Amino acid sequence: MWAAQLEVAARAALDTVYDPELDEPVTDLGFVRSLTAEDGRVTVHLRLPTSFCSPNFAYLMASDAKDALSALPGAREVTVLLDDHHDSDLINRGLAADAGYRGTFGHEAEQDLEELRGIFRRKAHTAAMERALTALLRARPDLAEEQLGDVVLGDLPDTSATRALLRRRAALGLGTAPADPALVDDDGRPCPRGRSRCGCGSPAPCASPSTATPTSAGACCAPGTRSPRPTSPRARRSSPRAGNP
Repeated sequence: MWAAQLEVAARAALDTVYDPELDEPVTDLGFVRSLTAEDGRVTVHLRLPTSFCSPNFAYLMASDAKDALSALPGAREVTVLLDDHHDSDLINRGLAADAGYRGTFGHEAEQDLEELRGIFRRKAHTAAMERALTALLRARPDLAEEQLGDVVLGDLPDTSATRALLRRRAALGLGTAPADPALVDDDGRPCPRGRSRCGCGSPAPCASPSTATPTSAGACCAPGTRSPRPTSPRARRSSPRAGNP
């Protein structure tokens, strides 16, 4: 594959790597700092919005980028580098050695990579559900929050928010049929009628008409979001544990 063709293919491959909470490609979000392709060698530099993004979040996107690029027929050697992150050296060494998530973070990694993906998928589903139902409440002033338990997927308009919700449900193995309830917990259990909160025990409402933007709109890298954050800080970095405030 010619260098120009490989570069085009590499950019298309990166289009399939999504921010796990915002449900947008890293290319659209501006996370790809540079990309070069020459003689079958593909090198990508990623840079996240802040240097203190959660290490597990940063690793997940960098690892997904390497997997997507490595699958290209013309890519003989793939290097993905994370720039300007407080764990850049550690993550870049792990990616270069194909050490995996546990191999990269050692005893600080409480989950393996698939468990980590599951955590982010569940968070992304909740965020997508909030966006879709909030949009429905805004579009239908006659619909009360307490009636959200009666809403089914077929009631949602064909918008990007609805399509994102369907993708997130499919990723969790939840139903996507028009008659399936829209307000559910991560296991697909519907919210009890007359309530606007999920039955999963989460204190966060699934949607709120008074909220200008979804609660997760800042993504994992923005201060004050629900994203998994490191704990047990060291001199320069924190643990990659997921699911902590």
